[in-house]
Amino acid sequence: MTESPQSFRVSVPNSGIKKRVPTTLPKTTIELICRAAERFGDRAFIEENGTKISFAEFKTHCIQTAAGLKSLGFAPGDRAAIWAPNISEWIIAAFGIHFAGGQIVTLNTRYKGEEAAAILNDSGANTLFVIGDFLGTKYPDMLAGLALPQLQNIVTFRDEGQLAWAELQSKGEAWLEAHGADTIEQAALDMPGSAISDIMFTSGTTGRAKGVLTSHDQNVEAFMVFSELLGLDNTDRYLIINPFFHSFGFKAGLIACLCRGCTVLPEAIFDVDKILGRIDAEGVTVMPGPPTIFQSILAHPKRHEYSLASLTKCTTGAAVIPTELIIAMRDELKIETIITAYGLSESCGLSTMCRIGDAPETIAKTSGRAIPGVEVRCADTGGNTVPLGEQGEILVRGFNVMRGYLDNPAATAESIDDEGWLHTGDVGRMDEEGNLTITDRLKDMYISGGFNCYPAEIENALLRHDDIVQCAVIGYPDERMGEVGWAFLVLRDGVEESTETYLAYAKNSMANYKAPRRVVICESLPMNASGKVLKPTLRQWALEGKF
Repeated sequence: MTESPQSFRVSVPNSGIKKRVPTTLPKTTIELICRAAERFGDRAFIEENGTKISFAEFKTHCIQTAAGLKSLGFAPGDRAAIWAPNISEWIIAAFGIHFAGGQIVTLNTRYKGEEAAAILNDSGANTLFVIGDFLGTKYPDMLAGLALPQLQNIVTFRDEGQLAWAELQSKGEAWLEAHGADTIEQAALDMPGSAISDIMFTSGTTGRAKGVLTSHDQNVEAFMVFSELLGLDNTDRYLIINPFFHSFGFKAGLIACLCRGCTVLPEAIFDVDKILGRIDAEGVTVMPGPPTIFQSILAHPKRHEYSLASLTKCTTGAAVIPTELIIAMRDELKIETIITAYGLSESCGLSTMCRIGDAPETIAKTSGRAIPGVEVRCADTGGNTVPLGEQGEILVRGFNVMRGYLDNPAATAESIDDEGWLHTGDVGRMDEEGNLTITDRLKDMYISGGFNCYPAEIENALLRHDDIVQCAVIGYPDERMGEVGWAFLVLRDGVEESTETYLAYAKNSMANYKAPRRVVICESLPMNASGKVLKPTLRQWALEGKF
């Protein structure tokens, strides 16, 4: 890291007390926010629909939100979930949870009620922050009638509800008048870096979601590195399209911006026309996203009506990237810095990155080299490192490896070996410069539009339909989405074979990125001698156009 530690003072709102912040680099998001408030003060941290919140004001909002939580009985170590799109309240709520000593549980906005309830129950969250209405859906209504025995409080953004956001802020203001802001800030600054920051749930081959535990110091260190390698600075205006509930939006977005003093421009919905307009109107300089975002921009018929001159830095990943896309981003969109990276929830979302100045071929075909403090290697089934250029499972070791899976020591032991290597389940090869190329997945996971899709989870949902006897889901190549799901179904005898019925069922029972785009009805599925479905055979048949 090139940034040298600085000494500074933080003014505690409503108390008049001056506190000393550690002179070492931050170990928690609390220290990071206090540091940013002192260094960047009145500069805008968040801009949304004409509203501006400075770094100093943001810290005050976080403390007030923490006070509101404390008024509800929220205690250090408690967990609060957030189920909302990219809006300013999401950001304040998240770091307010941290100021209260709590742990963030993120919920995908595409979840249906039962999916969200499962995460709430598994995490033990006692508080939920939720958007009132988004894209015509009343999110709180999706939880109606579902068993949520541990959930005590529901705070609603931008709508009425059990407890409106404005009411929580009023409770926080009253708490601060009675107790003082220094009570919250000092306790927050005393929190160790090893404290759990967030729990992001990731599904697995069993179909049951697992909660990934990562700590404050891991995330802060990883995205101090990320922001430095990307070349972020306090003049950058960072349009965050990637969902905050994902590492790409929360960590590579919000935490990275706090590290470097960037202005956050939240975007709740990806609409190409709106994005193009925002880049020009708001002087966007940084915009990460999966390849589909940049492919959509390049293909837009009205793209040439926009300048896009301000956009100079982009990161992409989460899918195979054509070399031509990187070249087009550089030559047609005139983006100076394009970085690809690789990571997974279990590694804080970051393990490798390309570097500024890498050739387009390197950026397109690889995910770069291990970040400082992290080791990456490719190994055979015995755990032995394979020769350069040969394929093996990608193993990661370093400060970024998760603390474990929530309440699941068996799964943790399966993923992290005795030497501290995280077994990612991804297959890749490494070149002489240490650049990693992702070539396959040991597990059946595929990536659709930047979202991880786990066939076992989708299959379990489909099998709830009375007509379906057997099913197998695979990822099929798609130019725009990277991959989309194909579901192969065996039905009960005498059932009418209507693929539309099962496509509609899938769309209504799971998040749309998980829902298969095609259904193939079969008399039987190809299986091996032990009765396991031969998914490679299904993939080959699909690629050969046999359906």
